[in-house]
Amino acid sequence: MSPESVVPAAPGLPLPLTGETRLFAILGDPIAQAGSPALFNAEFRRRSAPCVLVPMRVPPADLETAFKGLWTVANLDGLVLTVPHKIDVLRFVDELGPTARRMGAINAVRRLPDGRLLGENFDGVGFVGGLHGRGFSIAGRSILIVGCGGAGTAIAFAVADQRPDVLHLFDVNPLRASDLARRIREAHPDLPIHAGDRDPTGMDMVVNCTSLGMKSGDAYPVEMDRMDSRTVAVDIVLKPEVTPFLARAAALGCATHSGSHMLTAQVGAICDFFELDSISVPDEIQDT
Repeated sequence: MSPESVVPAAPGLPLPLTGETRLFAILGDPIAQAGSPALFNAEFRRRSAPCVLVPMRVPPADLETAFKGLWTVANLDGLVLTVPHKIDVLRFVDELGPTARRMGAINAVRRLPDGRLLGENFDGVGFVGGLHGRGFSIAGRSILIVGCGGAGTAIAFAVADQRPDVLHLFDVNPLRASDLARRIREAHPDLPIHAGDRDPTGMDMVVNCTSLGMKSGDAYPVEMDRMDSRTVAVDIVLKPEVTPFLARAAALGCATHSGSHMLTAQVGAICDFFELDSISVPDEIQDT
């Protein structure tokens, strides 16, 4: 391909697509809310990496077929996982990184040189980094996490690592919340942890780690009339950026923190995990 035949990419978009472009994808259901493609493709461009990430809607019933089928594509280098696949995909990878092994959930997978698949989790890194980037502290605070699925598990462990005063966990499946509490106690035996109650009264921070708020008419994750203005309301839902939970909390005078901050804070770490620096840019597009 001659340099003249390559159409330059606009700022913020990936480098021009060629036969040597490396492929990445994000799998989820739903997927329309995903903000990852724009952020990852901008980061690829910033790093001069000849890569592109595309969104793929994969229903849970088709996860195994889609996941295994995608890895037959020789120039697919990595996947990002979002709701609801972060736990179910565990059985399809060959090796777990230390964070994923501890948390039992993954949100990124890359192909190793020998063809094996390595899964790791960056939700906790993104969550804590996003909060700290906006001046919110976890240490010494009372934290309520609603939702103990893949993202909620990663976030709960990351929050516990920051040494809060007390951690409350709630899930519609009580066994999932109690099991997560047990696992965190093993790592942090001195941390007070309570499972089974989502009363926000007196909490310094309430974190919605469920999908509530994605669809119009969804219920609030907690009883909003029990929130007070000193509570920080945090949501990991990406779209809408201002969920009904955050809008109602803001109306009560609470500080709010949207899901976009968690995503932005982990994109760089996931790109490092993908080892983009080892992917060279073809000579003909170096100067586009």
